[in-house]
Amino acid sequence: MSSKAQPIETGADDATRASRSGSESFATALPILPGATLGILGGGQLGRMFTIAARTMGYKVMVLDPDFASPAGQMADVHLQADYTDHGALKQLGAACAAVTTEFENVPAASLIELAGHTRVSPGAACVAIAQDRSHEKSWLAENGFATAPFALIYSEGDLDAGLADTGTPALLKVARFGYDGKGQVRVDAREEARAAFREFGGQPCVLEGFVKLECEVSVVLTRSDAGECVMFPIAENRHENGILEVSVVPARVPDSLADEARAMAHAIADRLGYVGVMAVEFFVVGGRLLVNEIAPRPHNSGHYTLDACVTDQFEQQVRALCGLPLGDTRLLSPVVMVNILGDRWHDGGPHWDALLAHRNIKLHLYGKEAARPGRKMGHFNVLDADLSAALALAERMRDAL
Repeated sequence: MSSKAQPIETGADDATRASRSGSESFATALPILPGATLGILGGGQLGRMFTIAARTMGYKVMVLDPDFASPAGQMADVHLQADYTDHGALKQLGAACAAVTTEFENVPAASLIELAGHTRVSPGAACVAIAQDRSHEKSWLAENGFATAPFALIYSEGDLDAGLADTGTPALLKVARFGYDGKGQVRVDAREEARAAFREFGGQPCVLEGFVKLECEVSVVLTRSDAGECVMFPIAENRHENGILEVSVVPARVPDSLADEARAMAHAIADRLGYVGVMAVEFFVVGGRLLVNEIAPRPHNSGHYTLDACVTDQFEQQVRALCGLPLGDTRLLSPVVMVNILGDRWHDGGPHWDALLAHRNIKLHLYGKEAARPGRKMGHFNVLDADLSAALALAERMRDAL
């Protein structure tokens, strides 16, 4: 289905508008039980896995996404093919759904505000508005006492000299909005490089981040309920390649004290935000201490291992939080290694699924995307083994065999 676009005005600052409106303005009777229709803004792989979880639990699902071939739209009861700022589509979504969530943070906060006048929305617009803009996110973290790498907010070329003095070089210049998976960011080693990069980004607001000497990266995926109950999945240790998550190892190979600190910090962030739903917090481990890298107001790539290795996966948990149900058990049933499958593998007759599926302890998940492009996430696989080192060794062999 599609609707004629009637775009929402976006002149006001989304974070300010969201905070004025409150995270949720529509009272919904909870719990929302199977048989109801749930909505999701965004039709990518996260929306697809949410849709599968919701339909497995007996809910109907309506997806709003402009792509006629969206992975989530393929699985939903109804696919509204329209822009996220389309008033008609938002009105239809709000009227049909008992509750609405989002699969990615770049959905306009204004759309969430509009929806919240018609139905339950989780997470709320104020939380999404903070996480979808790096400048808001970094400022919020600093104002609330959460340690980050050195950073500076860049709104004009004139800000770069002072910014580089704060961060040192090398540094990363990142666009404040719409950058992900290594896109919209560039390393700069000198003032002229920073100026050239800022011009290349069209002079849009940016964040300049100082480099830190990483020991590793870890993430905490958690779920917080309306009542403030917060449950966490086991911590993942993550390895990136070209800014894209490549491998997650669970449980993370870090000291228990560091794992406890990461859980406590993530919990504190969720509480401070008044967050409801599934959220991920990514951390750098630097000199034995934790620095917050990013907040993701949604299920997370590093939580895909939960589909096969936990009592409750992150997408069922997303449904539970959205519907006001008791949160599920997050126990780890087996050590696991998750490997992303990128579009780069679609060459020379590959991917070689026969090699992968020959192993009984490997679980394959493909996302139904039609076009394979370098760097595009096409799927992932999980390797489960009681011996974590054996799981990692097999995961790396299969990654190369594909």
